[in-house]
Amino acid sequence: MGMTMTQKILAKHAGMDEVKKGQLIEANLDLVLGNDITTPVAITEFNKLGIDKVFDKTKVTIVCDHFTPNKDIKSAEQCKVARTFARGKEVVNYFDVGQMGIEHCLLPEKGLVTCGDVVIGADSHTCTYGALGAFSTGIGSTDMAAGMATGKAWFKVPGAIKFVLKNKPAKWISGKDIILHIIGEIGVDGARYMSMEFAGDGVQYLSMDDRFTICNMAIEAGAKNGIFPVDEKTKEYIEAHPCKTIEKNPTVYEADEDAEYDRVIEIDLSELKPTVAFPHLPENTKTTDEITEDIKIDQVVIGSCTNGRIEDMRIAAEIMRGKKVADDVRCIVFPGTQAIYLEAIEKGYITDMVLAGAAISTPTCGPCLGGHMGILAAGERAVSTTNRNFVGRMGHTESEVYLASPAVAAASAITGKISSPSEVFGGEK
Repeated sequence: MGMTMTQKILAKHAGMDEVKKGQLIEANLDLVLGNDITTPVAITEFNKLGIDKVFDKTKVTIVCDHFTPNKDIKSAEQCKVARTFARGKEVVNYFDVGQMGIEHCLLPEKGLVTCGDVVIGADSHTCTYGALGAFSTGIGSTDMAAGMATGKAWFKVPGAIKFVLKNKPAKWISGKDIILHIIGEIGVDGARYMSMEFAGDGVQYLSMDDRFTICNMAIEAGAKNGIFPVDEKTKEYIEAHPCKTIEKNPTVYEADEDAEYDRVIEIDLSELKPTVAFPHLPENTKTTDEITEDIKIDQVVIGSCTNGRIEDMRIAAEIMRGKKVADDVRCIVFPGTQAIYLEAIEKGYITDMVLAGAAISTPTCGPCLGGHMGILAAGERAVSTTNRNFVGRMGHTESEVYLASPAVAAASAITGKISSPSEVFGGEK
Protein backbone atom coordinates (compact mmCIF):
# COMPACT_ATOMS: atom_id res chain seq x y z
CA MET A 1 0.00 0.00 0.00
CA GLY A 2 1.30 3.47 -0.90
CA MET A 3 1.71 6.55 1.26
CA THR A 4 -0.22 9.77 1.58
CA MET A 5 1.42 13.13 0.99
CA THR A 6 1.93 13.65 4.72
CA GLN A 7 3.39 10.19 5.21
CA LYS A 8 5.90 10.73 2.40
CA ILE A 9 7.14 13.96 3.98
CA LEU A 10 7.48 12.34 7.39
CA ALA A 11 9.28 9.30 5.96
CA LYS A 12 11.84 11.51 4.26
CA HIS A 13 12.50 13.51 7.43
CA ALA A 14 12.80 10.33 9.46
CA GLY A 15 15.32 8.86 7.01
CA MET A 16 13.00 6.00 6.10
CA ASP A 17 11.77 4.58 2.81
CA GLU A 18 8.24 4.30 4.11
CA VAL A 19 6.12 4.83 7.20
CA LYS A 20 2.71 3.52 8.18
CA LYS A 21 -0.25 4.87 10.10
CA GLY A 22 0.32 4.60 13.85
CA GLN A 23 4.09 4.15 13.56
CA LEU A 24 6.26 6.15 15.98
CA ILE A 25 9.10 8.04 14.31
CA GLU A 26 11.69 10.69 15.11
CA ALA A 27 11.88 13.31 12.37
CA ASN A 28 14.30 16.12 11.58
CA LEU A 29 12.76 19.59 11.76
CA ASP A 30 13.02 22.44 9.28
CA LEU A 31 11.55 25.04 11.64
CA VAL A 32 10.55 25.41 15.29
CA LEU A 33 8.10 28.20 16.15
CA GLY A 34 6.98 29.89 19.34
CA ASN A 35 5.10 33.03 20.34
CA ASP A 36 5.01 35.36 23.33
CA ILE A 37 2.65 33.09 25.29
CA THR A 38 4.22 29.70 24.65
CA THR A 39 7.92 30.57 24.30
CA PRO A 40 8.59 31.63 27.93
CA VAL A 41 7.38 28.21 29.13
CA ALA A 42 9.57 26.51 26.51
CA ILE A 43 12.55 28.61 27.61
CA THR A 44 12.14 27.39 31.19
CA GLU A 45 12.26 23.78 29.97
CA PHE A 46 15.11 24.51 27.55
CA ASN A 47 17.22 25.94 30.37
CA LYS A 48 16.76 22.74 32.38
CA LEU A 49 18.63 20.87 29.65
CA GLY A 50 21.81 22.75 30.50
CA ILE A 51 22.78 23.59 26.93
CA ASP A 52 23.86 27.01 25.78
CA LYS A 53 22.58 27.24 22.21
CA VAL A 54 19.69 26.24 19.98
CA PHE A 55 20.24 23.53 17.37
CA ASP A 56 20.24 26.07 14.52
CA LYS A 57 19.80 29.79 15.10
CA THR A 58 18.19 30.22 11.66
CA LYS A 59 15.62 27.45 12.17
CA VAL A 60 14.10 28.71 15.41
CA THR A 61 11.62 31.54 15.05
CA ILE A 62 9.87 33.51 17.77
CA VAL A 63 7.01 35.91 17.06
CA CYS A 64 5.59 38.21 19.73
CA ASP A 65 2.03 38.55 18.46
CA HIS A 66 -0.57 37.47 21.02
CA PHE A 67 -0.53 40.18 23.69
CA THR A 68 1.36 42.73 21.65
CA PRO A 69 1.61 45.63 21.68
CA ASN A 70 1.78 44.67 25.36
CA LYS A 71 -1.52 45.14 27.15
CA ASP A 72 -0.21 44.99 30.72
CA ILE A 73 2.86 44.38 32.86
CA LYS A 74 2.56 40.59 32.75
CA SER A 75 2.44 40.50 28.94
CA ALA A 76 5.37 42.92 28.82
CA GLU A 77 7.38 40.57 31.02
CA GLN A 78 6.44 37.60 28.80
CA CYS A 79 7.77 39.39 25.73
CA LYS A 80 10.88 40.47 27.60
CA VAL A 81 11.68 36.83 28.41
CA ALA A 82 11.28 35.85 24.75
CA ARG A 83 13.25 38.88 23.54
CA THR A 84 16.13 38.26 25.94
CA PHE A 85 16.34 34.60 24.97
CA ALA A 86 16.24 35.38 21.24
CA ARG A 87 19.04 37.91 21.54
CA GLY A 88 21.13 35.72 23.83
CA LYS A 89 20.85 32.68 21.56
CA GLU A 90 21.28 34.80 18.40
CA VAL A 91 17.92 33.67 17.03
CA VAL A 92 17.86 35.18 13.55
CA ASN A 93 14.12 35.04 12.92
CA TYR A 94 12.79 36.96 15.89
CA PHE A 95 9.90 39.33 15.22
CA ASP A 96 8.69 42.08 17.56
CA VAL A 97 6.42 45.12 17.42
CA GLY A 98 6.84 47.10 14.20
CA GLN A 99 8.35 44.16 12.33
CA MET A 100 6.14 41.32 13.43
CA GLY A 101 2.84 40.04 12.16
CA ILE A 102 0.41 37.37 13.24
CA GLU A 103 2.72 34.36 13.17
CA HIS A 104 0.85 32.16 10.69
CA CYS A 105 0.50 35.04 8.24
CA LEU A 106 4.08 36.17 8.77
CA LEU A 107 6.09 32.96 8.29
CA PRO A 108 4.86 32.17 4.77
CA GLU A 109 5.29 35.82 3.81
CA LYS A 110 8.91 35.69 4.98
CA GLY A 111 9.53 32.47 3.06
CA LEU A 112 10.37 30.63 6.26
CA VAL A 113 8.23 27.65 5.25
CA THR A 114 8.23 25.89 1.90
CA CYS A 115 6.81 22.74 0.34
CA GLY A 116 8.14 19.52 1.81
CA ASP A 117 9.12 21.05 5.16
CA VAL A 118 8.40 19.61 8.59
CA VAL A 119 7.45 22.40 10.98
CA ILE A 120 6.38 22.34 14.62
CA GLY A 121 5.00 25.32 16.46
CA ALA A 122 3.88 25.93 20.02
CA ASP A 123 0.56 27.19 18.71
CA SER A 124 -2.28 24.97 17.58
CA HIS A 125 -2.80 26.77 14.27
CA THR A 126 0.68 25.92 13.03
CA CYS A 127 -1.16 23.56 10.67
CA THR A 128 -1.67 26.63 8.42
CA TYR A 129 1.48 25.89 6.40
CA GLY A 130 -0.01 22.79 4.84
CA ALA A 131 -1.31 25.22 2.23
CA LEU A 132 2.27 25.28 0.93
CA GLY A 133 2.57 21.51 0.79
CA ALA A 134 4.41 21.29 4.11
CA PHE A 135 3.74 19.07 7.12
CA SER A 136 3.16 21.48 9.96
CA THR A 137 1.51 20.88 13.29
CA GLY A 138 1.02 22.41 16.71
CA ILE A 139 2.85 21.08 19.75
CA GLY A 140 3.26 22.00 23.42
CA SER A 141 5.94 24.19 24.94
CA THR A 142 7.92 21.20 26.22
CA ASP A 143 8.16 19.78 22.71
CA MET A 144 9.16 23.23 21.49
CA ALA A 145 12.01 23.22 24.01
CA ALA A 146 13.17 19.80 22.83
CA GLY A 147 12.88 20.90 19.21
CA MET A 148 14.97 24.04 19.83
CA ALA A 149 17.62 21.92 21.51
CA THR A 150 17.80 18.95 19.13
CA GLY A 151 16.13 19.88 15.85
CA LYS A 152 14.05 16.71 16.14
CA ALA A 153 10.59 15.67 17.26
CA TRP A 154 8.68 12.44 17.83
CA PHE A 155 5.50 11.82 15.84
CA LYS A 156 2.92 9.12 15.55
CA VAL A 157 2.29 8.84 11.82
CA PRO A 158 -1.29 9.94 11.16
CA GLY A 159 -3.85 8.29 8.95
CA ALA A 160 -5.69 10.52 6.51
CA ILE A 161 -9.03 11.71 5.21
CA LYS A 162 -9.06 12.69 1.54
CA PHE A 163 -11.30 15.63 0.67
CA VAL A 164 -12.04 15.72 -3.04
CA LEU A 165 -13.04 19.30 -3.89
CA LYS A 166 -15.07 19.55 -7.07
CA ASN A 167 -16.15 22.48 -9.28
CA LYS A 168 -15.86 26.24 -8.88
CA PRO A 169 -17.29 28.04 -5.84
CA ALA A 170 -19.76 30.88 -6.33
CA LYS A 171 -18.93 34.55 -5.72
CA TRP A 172 -18.37 35.35 -2.03
CA ILE A 173 -17.64 31.71 -1.21
CA SER A 174 -14.14 31.53 0.25
CA GLY A 175 -11.86 29.14 2.08
CA LYS A 176 -13.61 30.03 5.35
CA ASP A 177 -16.99 28.85 4.04
CA ILE A 178 -15.38 25.64 2.80
CA ILE A 179 -13.69 24.72 6.06
CA LEU A 180 -16.73 25.69 8.14
CA HIS A 181 -18.85 23.48 5.90
CA ILE A 182 -16.41 20.59 6.37
CA ILE A 183 -16.28 20.98 10.16
CA GLY A 184 -20.07 21.23 10.22
CA GLU A 185 -20.22 17.92 8.34
CA ILE A 186 -17.62 15.87 10.23
CA GLY A 187 -17.60 17.60 13.63
CA VAL A 188 -14.84 19.03 15.80
CA ASP A 189 -13.40 15.54 16.37
CA GLY A 190 -14.16 14.15 12.92
CA ALA A 191 -10.50 14.12 11.87
CA ARG A 192 -8.94 13.44 15.26
CA TYR A 193 -5.17 12.89 14.88
CA MET A 194 -5.50 12.51 11.13
CA SER A 195 -4.19 14.35 8.13
CA MET A 196 -6.80 16.29 6.15
CA GLU A 197 -5.53 15.98 2.58
CA PHE A 198 -7.20 18.06 -0.13
CA ALA A 199 -7.42 17.13 -3.79
CA GLY A 200 -9.69 17.41 -6.81
CA ASP A 201 -10.30 19.81 -9.68
CA GLY A 202 -11.80 22.35 -7.29
CA VAL A 203 -8.38 23.07 -5.80
CA GLN A 204 -7.43 25.10 -8.88
CA TYR A 205 -10.11 27.66 -8.05
CA LEU A 206 -8.79 28.28 -4.55
CA SER A 207 -6.32 31.09 -3.98
CA MET A 208 -3.37 30.63 -1.65
CA ASP A 209 -5.21 32.74 0.91
CA ASP A 210 -8.17 30.33 0.70
CA ARG A 211 -5.83 27.39 1.25
CA PHE A 212 -4.11 29.03 4.23
CA THR A 213 -7.54 29.55 5.81
CA ILE A 214 -8.63 25.96 5.23
CA CYS A 215 -5.43 24.44 6.63
CA ASN A 216 -5.43 26.91 9.53
CA MET A 217 -8.69 25.45 10.81
CA ALA A 218 -7.81 21.78 10.31
CA ILE A 219 -7.13 21.65 14.04
CA GLU A 220 -10.77 22.67 14.65
CA ALA A 221 -11.75 19.29 13.21
CA GLY A 222 -9.23 17.62 15.53
CA ALA A 223 -6.74 16.99 12.72
CA LYS A 224 -3.00 16.59 13.12
CA ASN A 225 -2.50 18.66 9.97
CA GLY A 226 -4.11 19.83 6.76
CA ILE A 227 -2.27 19.77 3.44
CA PHE A 228 -2.79 20.80 -0.19
CA PRO A 229 -1.06 19.50 -3.30
CA VAL A 230 1.66 21.71 -4.72
CA ASP A 231 0.47 23.29 -7.97
CA GLU A 232 1.43 26.33 -10.04
CA LYS A 233 -0.23 28.71 -7.58
CA THR A 234 1.84 27.23 -4.77
CA LYS A 235 5.05 27.52 -6.76
CA GLU A 236 4.29 31.11 -7.74
CA TYR A 237 3.68 32.02 -4.10
CA ILE A 238 6.93 30.39 -2.96
CA GLU A 239 8.90 32.11 -5.72
CA ALA A 240 7.34 35.46 -4.80
CA HIS A 241 8.30 35.04 -1.13
CA PRO A 242 11.97 34.02 -1.03
CA CYS A 243 13.56 33.49 2.36
CA LYS A 244 16.39 35.89 3.16
CA THR A 245 17.65 34.13 6.29
CA ILE A 246 17.56 30.39 5.52
CA GLU A 247 18.52 28.46 2.43
CA LYS A 248 15.26 26.70 1.62
CA ASN A 249 14.96 23.64 -0.61
CA PRO A 250 11.41 23.27 -1.87
CA THR A 251 10.52 19.62 -2.41
CA VAL A 252 7.26 18.52 -3.96
CA TYR A 253 5.62 15.37 -2.60
CA GLU A 254 2.57 13.70 -4.08
CA ALA A 255 0.35 11.02 -2.61
CA ASP A 256 0.72 7.58 -4.16
CA GLU A 257 -2.09 6.38 -6.40
CA ASP A 258 -2.70 3.52 -3.96
CA ALA A 259 -2.38 5.62 -0.80
CA GLU A 260 -4.65 4.41 1.98
CA TYR A 261 -7.28 6.79 3.37
CA ASP A 262 -9.58 6.21 6.29
CA ARG A 263 -12.31 8.14 4.47
CA VAL A 264 -12.82 9.88 1.14
CA ILE A 265 -15.26 12.80 1.19
CA GLU A 266 -16.40 14.62 -1.94
CA ILE A 267 -17.48 18.27 -1.73
CA ASP A 268 -19.13 20.15 -4.59
CA LEU A 269 -17.85 23.69 -4.08
CA SER A 270 -20.45 25.08 -6.49
CA GLU A 271 -23.22 24.12 -4.06
CA LEU A 272 -21.75 25.83 -0.98
CA LYS A 273 -23.36 28.93 0.51
CA PRO A 274 -22.08 31.54 2.99
CA THR A 275 -21.67 29.64 6.24
CA VAL A 276 -21.65 30.72 9.88
CA ALA A 277 -20.59 28.73 12.96
CA PHE A 278 -22.93 29.49 15.85
CA PRO A 279 -21.85 29.43 19.52
CA HIS A 280 -20.14 27.62 21.06
CA LEU A 281 -18.38 25.21 18.64
CA PRO A 282 -17.07 25.52 15.08
CA GLU A 283 -19.26 22.54 14.13
CA ASN A 284 -22.50 24.38 14.88
CA THR A 285 -22.87 25.64 11.34
CA LYS A 286 -25.73 27.13 9.37
CA THR A 287 -25.79 28.72 5.95
CA THR A 288 -27.04 32.30 5.91
CA ASP A 289 -30.22 31.25 4.14
CA GLU A 290 -30.97 28.85 7.00
CA ILE A 291 -31.00 31.69 9.52
CA THR A 292 -34.69 32.51 10.04
CA GLU A 293 -34.41 35.30 12.61
CA ASP A 294 -32.50 38.56 12.83
CA ILE A 295 -29.42 37.99 14.99
CA LYS A 296 -28.32 41.46 16.01
CA ILE A 297 -24.65 41.94 16.79
CA ASP A 298 -22.47 44.32 18.80
CA GLN A 299 -19.05 43.76 17.24
CA VAL A 300 -17.35 42.54 14.08
CA VAL A 301 -13.72 41.39 13.96
CA ILE A 302 -12.00 41.00 10.59
CA GLY A 303 -8.46 39.59 10.71
CA SER A 304 -6.49 36.94 12.63
CA CYS A 305 -4.20 34.11 11.44
CA THR A 306 -7.28 32.65 9.75
CA ASN A 307 -8.47 35.66 7.74
CA GLY A 308 -5.99 38.52 8.04
CA ARG A 309 -4.48 38.30 4.56
CA ILE A 310 -4.67 40.77 1.68
CA GLU A 311 -7.52 38.95 -0.06
CA ASP A 312 -9.53 39.15 3.16
CA MET A 313 -8.88 42.89 3.34
CA ARG A 314 -9.93 43.27 -0.30
CA ILE A 315 -13.20 41.40 0.15
CA ALA A 316 -14.14 43.32 3.30
CA ALA A 317 -13.32 46.65 1.64
CA GLU A 318 -15.32 45.77 -1.47
CA ILE A 319 -18.43 45.18 0.62
CA MET A 320 -17.93 48.18 2.94
CA ARG A 321 -16.95 50.67 0.24
CA GLY A 322 -19.30 53.65 0.19
CA LYS A 323 -21.38 52.29 3.07
CA LYS A 324 -21.48 52.81 6.84
CA VAL A 325 -21.06 50.43 9.75
CA ALA A 326 -24.40 50.09 11.51
CA ASP A 327 -25.14 52.13 14.60
CA ASP A 328 -24.15 50.34 17.81
CA VAL A 329 -21.75 48.00 15.96
CA ARG A 330 -18.01 48.15 16.57
CA CYS A 331 -16.01 46.93 13.58
CA ILE A 332 -12.31 46.21 14.19
CA VAL A 333 -9.92 45.17 11.42
CA PHE A 334 -6.58 43.45 12.04
CA PRO A 335 -4.30 43.05 8.99
CA GLY A 336 -2.16 39.93 9.40
CA THR A 337 1.27 41.55 8.93
CA GLN A 338 2.87 44.92 8.45
CA ALA A 339 3.31 44.15 4.74
CA ILE A 340 -0.37 43.26 4.37
CA TYR A 341 -1.29 46.44 6.28
CA LEU A 342 0.84 48.53 3.94
CA GLU A 343 -0.52 46.88 0.80
CA ALA A 344 -4.07 47.41 2.05
CA ILE A 345 -3.26 51.10 2.53
CA GLU A 346 -1.71 51.41 -0.92
CA LYS A 347 -4.70 49.73 -2.58
CA GLY A 348 -7.21 51.89 -0.72
CA TYR A 349 -8.77 49.08 1.30
CA ILE A 350 -7.94 50.70 4.62
CA THR A 351 -9.41 54.01 3.46
CA ASP A 352 -12.63 52.29 2.39
CA MET A 353 -13.00 50.58 5.76
CA VAL A 354 -12.09 53.63 7.86
CA LEU A 355 -14.57 55.80 5.94
CA ALA A 356 -17.19 53.13 6.60
CA GLY A 357 -16.51 53.44 10.34
CA ALA A 358 -14.12 50.58 11.04
CA ALA A 359 -11.18 50.81 13.44
CA ILE A 360 -7.87 49.50 12.07
CA SER A 361 -5.28 47.87 14.33
CA THR A 362 -1.63 46.97 14.04
CA PRO A 363 -1.21 43.20 13.55
CA THR A 364 -2.01 41.26 16.73
CA CYS A 365 -3.85 38.14 17.84
CA GLY A 366 -5.50 40.25 20.58
CA PRO A 367 -9.26 39.78 20.28
CA CYS A 368 -9.17 36.25 18.84
CA LEU A 369 -8.21 34.73 22.19
CA GLY A 370 -9.94 37.34 24.32
CA GLY A 371 -6.58 38.92 25.03
CA HIS A 372 -7.07 42.60 24.30
CA MET A 373 -8.35 45.15 21.76
CA GLY A 374 -11.90 43.89 21.36
CA ILE A 375 -13.05 42.07 24.49
CA LEU A 376 -16.75 41.27 24.69
CA ALA A 377 -18.96 42.09 27.68
CA ALA A 378 -21.72 39.87 29.05
CA GLY A 379 -24.57 39.48 26.60
CA GLU A 380 -22.67 40.85 23.61
CA ARG A 381 -22.46 39.12 20.25
CA ALA A 382 -19.65 39.24 17.72
CA VAL A 383 -19.27 38.06 14.16
CA SER A 384 -15.61 37.18 13.79
CA THR A 385 -13.32 35.85 11.06
CA THR A 386 -11.25 34.10 13.72
CA ASN A 387 -11.12 30.33 14.28
CA ARG A 388 -12.74 29.51 17.63
CA ASN A 389 -16.03 30.39 19.26
CA PHE A 390 -15.78 28.51 22.55
CA VAL A 391 -17.48 29.79 25.69
CA GLY A 392 -15.64 32.94 26.79
CA ARG A 393 -13.22 32.77 23.86
CA MET A 394 -13.40 36.50 23.12
CA GLY A 395 -14.38 37.82 26.52
CA HIS A 396 -17.18 37.24 29.01
CA THR A 397 -18.51 33.70 29.35
CA GLU A 398 -21.98 35.07 28.61
CA SER A 399 -20.89 36.60 25.30
CA GLU A 400 -21.37 34.88 21.93
CA VAL A 401 -19.04 34.48 18.95
CA TYR A 402 -20.24 33.63 15.44
CA LEU A 403 -17.48 32.53 13.06
CA ALA A 404 -17.75 33.65 9.45
CA SER A 405 -15.88 34.69 6.33
CA PRO A 406 -14.67 38.27 5.76
CA ALA A 407 -17.55 38.71 3.30
CA VAL A 408 -20.19 37.73 5.85
CA ALA A 409 -18.43 39.70 8.60
CA ALA A 410 -18.27 42.87 6.52
CA ALA A 411 -21.89 42.51 5.41
CA SER A 412 -22.97 41.97 9.02
CA ALA A 413 -21.09 45.10 10.10
CA ILE A 414 -23.12 47.12 7.60
CA THR A 415 -26.55 45.65 8.42
CA GLY A 416 -26.05 45.26 12.18
CA LYS A 417 -27.13 41.62 12.05
CA ILE A 418 -25.73 38.39 10.67
CA SER A 419 -26.11 38.79 6.92
CA SER A 420 -24.96 37.37 3.62
CA PRO A 421 -23.03 39.67 1.27
CA SER A 422 -25.90 39.59 -1.22
CA GLU A 423 -28.18 41.25 1.33
CA VAL A 424 -25.96 44.31 1.35
CA PHE A 425 -26.30 44.59 -2.41
CA GLY A 426 -30.06 44.14 -2.40
CA GLY A 427 -30.24 40.38 -2.92
CA GLU A 428 -31.59 37.47 -0.94
CA LYS A 429 -29.82 35.63 1.86
